[in-house]
Amino acid sequence: MEKQRLDKIIASTGKWSRREVKALVRQGRVLVDGVPARSAEDKADPLASEITVNGELLTYRKYTWVMLNKPAGYLSATEDGRGPTVLDLLPPELKKQGLFPVGRLDKDTEGLLLLTNEGGLAHDLLSPRHHVEKVYYTRVAGRLTEEDCRAFAAGMTLDDGLVCQSAGLEILSVGEESEAHVTLREGKFHQVKRMLAFRGKPVLYLERVRMGNLPLDLSLSRGEHRFLTPEELEGLRHISH
Repeated sequence: MEKQRLDKIIASTGKWSRREVKALVRQGRVLVDGVPARSAEDKADPLASEITVNGELLTYRKYTWVMLNKPAGYLSATEDGRGPTVLDLLPPELKKQGLFPVGRLDKDTEGLLLLTNEGGLAHDLLSPRHHVEKVYYTRVAGRLTEEDCRAFAAGMTLDDGLVCQSAGLEILSVGEESEAHVTLREGKFHQVKRMLAFRGKPVLYLERVRMGNLPLDLSLSRGEHRFLTPEELEGLRHISH
């Protein structure tokens, strides 16, 4: 990998600003391959060099990808005066990295939400031409039927004129309240709720459980997050091309 300035490499972790890196270097607290750095402007290969700060080995990521198990009550935005956003669930060092949500979940919708600072791949994952599937678990009022499944598969035009493409509806249970998985290949505003309401089955609960080939990590409690693995990230790159 091309060499970069130390202050840029270290600041990319989000833990320190470039100004703070300069102070750390002056104090001899930054080592490159075991040797104290002379200047924050020194260059190093972030993948080939062993860089430590305060004795801690630096993990370099060109881009950051985080999986969040979003709880209800948070807005899928970077900032919003109407209430807390999903970034408020992240630690300070991640907040400094310029992360943004990949798509949106409604304030009361829970589940899988990706956050990143890699604009190109995020755009590809959301682009209608790539047809990346989003799968939701939903609980609705009323009895879902095979006729509802056929209506979803055929696509529908809602009362307000919104045209919805073919979508999947897999019924999980039926009763006064029914459960189902909904699979979308597009992401229009409140689409799951609007399609089910059009069928007379208003949504009581909604959770995203999968995006493309990436399922929600069930070991994450609501509000918890983790970094994507290299294999998971490679899988997202594959389905977005």
